[in-house]
Amino acid sequence: MSMQVRVPELGESISDALLVFLLKEDGATVRADEPIVELETDKSAMEVAAEAAGRLSVRAQAGERVRVGAVIAEIAEATDSPQRSRETPPAPERRPTANGDRARSAERVATAADEPRPAAASREERRDADVERAPMSELRRTIARRLVEAQHQAAILTTFNEIDVGEVQALRQRSRERFKARHGVDLGLMSLFARATVLALKDVTILNASIDGDDIVYHHRVHLGIAVSTPRGLVVPVVRDADRLDVAGLERAIADLAARARETKVAPDDLRGGTFTITNGGVFGSLLSTPILNPPQSGILGMHTIQPRPVARDGQVVIRPMMYVALSYDHRLVDGAQAVSFLVRLKELLEDPARMALAA
Repeated sequence: MSMQVRVPELGESISDALLVFLLKEDGATVRADEPIVELETDKSAMEVAAEAAGRLSVRAQAGERVRVGAVIAEIAEATDSPQRSRETPPAPERRPTANGDRARSAERVATAADEPRPAAASREERRDADVERAPMSELRRTIARRLVEAQHQAAILTTFNEIDVGEVQALRQRSRERFKARHGVDLGLMSLFARATVLALKDVTILNASIDGDDIVYHHRVHLGIAVSTPRGLVVPVVRDADRLDVAGLERAIADLAARARETKVAPDDLRGGTFTITNGGVFGSLLSTPILNPPQSGILGMHTIQPRPVARDGQVVIRPMMYVALSYDHRLVDGAQAVSFLVRLKELLEDPARMALAA
């Protein structure tokens, strides 16, 4: 008896995917719920797991485009002895597609460049040593297309402010252990920024709206996109109904989505329907940037690295932990005064975190 492994539903309007990696060899013994292949669409990457234990027969190869519902493998019921079935299965093996694996490509280039070559090597031989060409992945092509579309379709403008995060840092220092004991999660900086963002969007609702043709779509809920850097590129999973979550709920949701994004386990629905986005270049050391909108959204908040800087306080120059923040917005819909008001409100909430509790 055998069980067919089919390409799952990939989300609205997505009919096929690229089979990027075979995680198990043809003929290998697999366990129930063990990932066996990795698929990539123009929106995300995901793993398909075995629904039962048994011996795997692969019906599709790495590099193939496979349609929803297509059989990509079969699993024959295990017939090995109990002792054999308890053996540790072979380690997953990733087979690169025609798209290639960037990390392996870089390694191959470095190795080839380091190998000694005859002095009389031809110009062509030196040119293989210097570069390697590989097609873009599905996800990278989509990122590139959407970024260009955003620049062409929206009137993007960016406004800036700076936030003294000293009080937020002090709050985290005082409350982290108690918060974790009560809620089972850490008190992170991103969840506090997310909460402040939700409250600021309640005051400046136009930044949570979008343009659809000649209509303005006003969203009554905040579905907050959180940009996550992964080895395959930037993805933006969405925290649904973020305006209904407290700081602990936001912390759990953000941590879960970020972990699943990095492990290529986000579902297509996790990436749809965002109304506003936060991106944090500060984790990579970015001091200042102008983030690009995530269409059809009308606003995106850019966080940056925290630096001790001299600032004026009550007529004195003091050193405070400061962060530049940037708000890019669609000027077709959002006026400059509204964008500035949003950042001012965000600054007020984060420089005096008690305001967030009073505004809840």
